[in-house]
Amino acid sequence: MIRAAVFIRRILLWLLALLLGWLALVALLMVVYTFAPPVSTLMLARWATFQSVERRFVPLAAMSAQLPRAVVMSEDARFCRHGGVDWDALGQVLVESDEDGPSRGASTLTMQLVKNLFLWPGRSYIRKALEIPLAVALDLVWSKKRIMEAYLNVAEWGDGVFGAETAARQAFGKSAAALNAREAALLATALPNPRLRRADRPGRRHATLAGIVARRAAAGATWTDCLR
Repeated sequence: MIRAAVFIRRILLWLLALLLGWLALVALLMVVYTFAPPVSTLMLARWATFQSVERRFVPLAAMSAQLPRAVVMSEDARFCRHGGVDWDALGQVLVESDEDGPSRGASTLTMQLVKNLFLWPGRSYIRKALEIPLAVALDLVWSKKRIMEAYLNVAEWGDGVFGAETAARQAFGKSAAALNAREAALLATALPNPRLRRADRPGRRHATLAGIVARRAAAGATWTDCLR
């Protein structure tokens, strides 16, 4: 019994040490990525397995203003209003969840960015429990503009295609700076299923959704005032 207790104690100490080490790494990366181009865990995984990664980092100022507006209206309308977590939406999702975890994410752009930079894809309470405090911390450390800039540069828009600049060039043969409202909306609405939805060849449902998002973006300037 004594040996078992000692063994369990050592395991717990190792787990605690790993957690503290991971948190220290995340804190360091938050500081580094404030200035350096961020890299997602999915990009790292592809490099580690010798798969291609296409990404060209560009600052937010070098992108069409239509794109962040469309992404906000498509993915996280309260982006400029919340502190990294939309508590009302998250509470509703938890109420509707089952024993396998939440069926939909209610993830804000900040939470999605945290997942992309520091966590793993999937559907679980464990990942969500880590996402929430990290998103709150990131919102305190970074400006909304930096969060949006990082998100648009690490988001996946296809197999091995990362970032708005590469996505715009592949889909429309132009830079992210030259996107019009419709093109921006098509890219934004492709994000939930980037390997199934193609901005250059949208299906009827995708095109309809993009039209709705484009109209909302045009009429919802006050919802993106933090990006001006």
